[in-house]
Amino acid sequence: MSTWVLVAAAALWGAAAGALLPRAAYRFSAPAGEPWREACPDGGHPVRGWLGRGRCPLCPGSYGPSTPLLSLVTALVCAALAAATGTRPEIGVWLLLAPVGVLLAVVDLKVQRLPDPLTLPFAAAALTLLGALSFVPEHTGDWLHALYGSLALGGGYFVLFLINPAGMGFGDVKLALGTGAVLGWYGWATVMLGTFAGFLLGALYGGALIVVRKAGRKTAIPFGPFLIMGAFLGVLIGAYAA
Repeated sequence: MSTWVLVAAAALWGAAAGALLPRAAYRFSAPAGEPWREACPDGGHPVRGWLGRGRCPLCPGSYGPSTPLLSLVTALVCAALAAATGTRPEIGVWLLLAPVGVLLAVVDLKVQRLPDPLTLPFAAAALTLLGALSFVPEHTGDWLHALYGSLALGGGYFVLFLINPAGMGFGDVKLALGTGAVLGWYGWATVMLGTFAGFLLGALYGGALIVVRKAGRKTAIPFGPFLIMGAFLGVLIGAYAA
């Protein structure tokens, strides 16, 4: 399979997977301490299932994030990962994890919450899939580095959480276990690059909010999306360099 065929297939996969995320994004977007949403916002009708469009058959309009937007974003993420990784076997892992990363970013942006049913399975899936992949010929990463990266980044974020719980949520700590694994697959340089990129993007976002006077210096911002974006950029560069 040529790289361009793979990129097109990855984009189609991302578009299809992204189209299934709006309902999960709506249901998981409950403020901290509240149960996951089980009813539509307008008529209070039950919302069943987790995958699919955010639309109640009994109410006009829709709920949750835009289906076309989520589909487009996930397609672009998957296409970029395929272009960077090529036909190496780890592309299968990246394509499976990418929609979950998009979903986590959307939920955290909405309610500043990273759900345990997403962060912990994300980390477990990353380590399990990469562990299985380490037995497949032609892979270019190292599973032990992925494990050490998970522990190092999760441990580092845990220290930050202990130092400043108001600025770093425990959900970020659990998410760092997964992002550390995918970054660690390509080595310590990729872990450092992805971590730096996440903090830089978060700082730029916070600074921009202060400039336009939509936030103050002590305003909490969702850091999960920038942790995920940093991991995404790190994996792209790590895959190109591998």
